[in-house]
Amino acid sequence: MGFVKTKEELDSYYSLGVRKFFGAKMLGVLIEIKPEIASRLLPPPLTPAAAPTGLIFIAEYPVTNLGPGYKEAALFLTCTYQGEQGSYCLSMPIESEESRLYNGRDIFGFPKKQARIHLGKKGQQVYGWVERHGITFVKIEAELTDSLPELPQMGANFLFKASPRIDLKPGFDGPVLLCRHKTDIEMKSLEVGSATLHLQMSHADPWAELDEPKVIMAFYLISNNTMLPGQVLAEVDGKAYLPYYFKITDFFEGK
Repeated sequence: MGFVKTKEELDSYYSLGVRKFFGAKMLGVLIEIKPEIASRLLPPPLTPAAAPTGLIFIAEYPVTNLGPGYKEAALFLTCTYQGEQGSYCLSMPIESEESRLYNGRDIFGFPKKQARIHLGKKGQQVYGWVERHGITFVKIEAELTDSLPELPQMGANFLFKASPRIDLKPGFDGPVLLCRHKTDIEMKSLEVGSATLHLQMSHADPWAELDEPKVIMAFYLISNNTMLPGQVLAEVDGKAYLPYYFKITDFFEGK
């Protein structure tokens, strides 16, 4: 296990093929997004869905095929690309080993940042929160009232991969790539109900920019998840993408 990997080590790593999460627990809320907000937050060439919605979740993954489990949260916006509806990942805090942070960012393009995350369930009440820099910028309090026999069909995720310029000038070294990724979900149970969503403004994690979105439905899902290999769809305009890139890091303006 040195700096330079052997052929055997590389073969073992790439033989995994997919990322598996066993017994995943997820508290989520489906939300309505104001059309003007969806239009502002989605980078081209993605466009808002006809009825803009979003997904916020807080999850715990007890066991994975890549090592110890971890916790994760995310904010997705529904969107379309060339007629296909999917979701754009705007933010993805995690509480994990450092390696899981880079795995999601470098390979898939998920905008992961280290955070403190809590998920708890007592009877039909489920509660979760995410904190960074001393600010609890999202809290969900859900009351489960019913169950569903099957999971609604899930679309693909649209992600971007890019490398900032080494000369510190605006732009990127190399192309900006629009990518497509999908996760297969083997549902074990799905409970639904209502929820209260609290978004606190944070400079580093501005989820409150959604401007008090309406909660459509809350859910609590237990499942086995399989992250499938992704694919590069297209090279996009780096100049147009630059204002959207910094969701992946805490932005510092030198002040």
